[in-house]
Amino acid sequence: MATSLQLTALDGIPTVTSGADLPRLISVAAERTGATLRDDDLLVVTQKIVSKAEGRLVRLADVQPSERAREFARRCEKDPRVVELILQESSAVLRTRPGAIIVVHRLGLVLANAGIDVSNVEAPSDEEAVLLLPADPDASAERIRAGLQRINGVDLAVIINDSFGRAWRLGTVGTAIGIAGCPGLLDLRGTLDRNGRALRVTEVGIADEVAAAASILMGQADEGRPVVHIRGLQFARHDGNAAELIRPPRTDMFR
Repeated sequence: MATSLQLTALDGIPTVTSGADLPRLISVAAERTGATLRDDDLLVVTQKIVSKAEGRLVRLADVQPSERAREFARRCEKDPRVVELILQESSAVLRTRPGAIIVVHRLGLVLANAGIDVSNVEAPSDEEAVLLLPADPDASAERIRAGLQRINGVDLAVIINDSFGRAWRLGTVGTAIGIAGCPGLLDLRGTLDRNGRALRVTEVGIADEVAAAASILMGQADEGRPVVHIRGLQFARHDGNAAELIRPPRTDMFR
């Protein structure tokens, strides 16, 4: 494992709109920042700019809420149009309270409000709009990775992160929702500890740890630093995916 890491937030990435060429924007920002991209580097890209580039912005004026959405909206004190989108993006509703609906997202993620975001969302013509998660974050990460390989000739890894709350802890934490070029889960079972005992259950959510570290530089408000370049992390070169990090329902004691 690495004994030191270099994390650098890339400067100068403009406001991203639908159809933006993210690999090109990232390549230019890396050059401007002085972060020369190399093989085995890792980039963490916030979900928000990926969703914007992929046209996942939804005008609320275009949403017609169902009666089920209206009922949840009354119970949770939320806009019924937003609730309709939450239900469309989810496979199950687990818990509700005023202000939040905890769901199983169609991607398998368990999170509040299906990850639908209203902060730092530029709506067209000052209309109300929200941003959905990417349709396939792993594929999104792979497209960014392939684009950077084409532009810069480098073989690096890409993680797409988002901010999640946790059932047993306060505060949001950067979490990997899309992965390309690196593992999501690091299985240490069978390796030895310092006393020579074999580890029996230890699995490390390495992609989540990286996503959380990058989030410190990205910030949560108006910082405008949506991409973080990481150097020095040693990882197995295989294509992981975000599904590796989702606990199977049969072992989930909290659902």
